[in-house]
Amino acid sequence: MKSRIKKWVLVVIWMVIIFMFSSQNSDQSSKNNEFIVYILNLLGLDVNSIFNGNADFVIRKLAHFTEYFILYFLLFNALKEDLYFKPSLLTAFIITFLYAASDEFHQRFVPGRGPSFRDVLIDTSGGLVCMAIIYFRRYISRHIK
Repeated sequence: MKSRIKKWVLVVIWMVIIFMFSSQNSDQSSKNNEFIVYILNLLGLDVNSIFNGNADFVIRKLAHFTEYFILYFLLFNALKEDLYFKPSLLTAFIITFLYAASDEFHQRFVPGRGPSFRDVLIDTSGGLVCMAIIYFRRYISRHIK
């Protein structure tokens, strides 16, 4: 029982973190991206030249993808306590998509930000990739010895 509660608490905490990032205005969000670019540059990765001056855009989209990859993983981990494998995969995917859509709607009310269906697709693709990894990992463990 305690394990189940901990798993759902992690889901809620992660959803709150996503909500907090989405609540940042465009200036705050840009500063976060600039900081990440700065750190990557310190590590010897000239991300602006790698991405032809579009590092900020790429970092933002990778952040979307990663946030929802993690959300899907946490949701699946919590749901598998009560559901079979495939219903857990599907339910986690549906919740990930709905949260991504609601997050974009929320951004409509944040200064300097706005909703983007493309971002919903990027967010959802993070969940989809996580789902594929989980599915194929299980498939391989059952069929390849």
